[in-house]
Amino acid sequence: MTAIEVRGLHKTYGGRKVVDGVSFEVGEGEIFGILGPNGAGKTTTVECVEGLRTPDAGTVRVCGYDPRTRRDELTRVLGVQLQESDLQAKLTVREALDLYASFYERPADREELAGRLGLLPHLRTRFGKLSGGQKQRLFIALALLGRPRAVVLDELTTGLDPRARRDVWALVESLRDSGVTVLLVTHFMEEAQRLCDRIAVLDHGRIAALDTPEGLIGRTSAAKEISFDADTPIAPEALRALPGAVSVATADGRTVVAGTEETVASFVSLLAREGVMAGQLRVADATLDDAYLDLTGTDR
Repeated sequence: MTAIEVRGLHKTYGGRKVVDGVSFEVGEGEIFGILGPNGAGKTTTVECVEGLRTPDAGTVRVCGYDPRTRRDELTRVLGVQLQESDLQAKLTVREALDLYASFYERPADREELAGRLGLLPHLRTRFGKLSGGQKQRLFIALALLGRPRAVVLDELTTGLDPRARRDVWALVESLRDSGVTVLLVTHFMEEAQRLCDRIAVLDHGRIAALDTPEGLIGRTSAAKEISFDADTPIAPEALRALPGAVSVATADGRTVVAGTEETVASFVSLLAREGVMAGQLRVADATLDDAYLDLTGTDR
């Protein structure tokens, strides 16, 4: 079943196309990521999904509802954690949770949600006294209070320390396991690679690629990276001639060869043929960072 459907979305500001024909579907219980550089159209796209903006053309459906015409129904099925939010400074964490819970007929258990997000020790703390990371966790809790069928998380772990970040990741994974659909907007590649079932990469208002994290990584021009001590006597010309080699560079005393699986096999054969021992030899897979840079036209 499809939880979120976007078809032919267009939005123009001042004669500039910010979103130019974006289409995608998100299945129920899927974590769907949206990546892209600043100005790529990510925020405008998700704001159309949230009903905060009206597209110039195209259609959006969230659990079957049009965000523009079925606003009341939308608020019952969609939770939203915005990239930038604020609350009245004197409101305590408990008061904020109680207030938002009052908006729903069957809200989630506030104590349990606060515990899962590390907010129990701060229930009596006023919003203005919270750290940036604590505020972020509170906004995630508020987005989940209505037991939504789908939730938009925009820059989910901004301001969180590594431990809190991983705790939040575990929470998001548990949401998926319970059938909740997650639309995740992030700049954090490790987060996207860890959480997302599929990812749409936006660039200049269009979808440059849509695939699983593994599928996106497989599209990179260099799926493998070989690095070794630069003082090893291997001619750069021989390295560049390796099948599938994309680049050869030397920096900080090490040589790095980017290429494919075939490049790795050929490199090992070259070492054996030349009788060379490559010092501190390492072979690493390409990452989502590499795929992102390739797809958005940024130099490696």
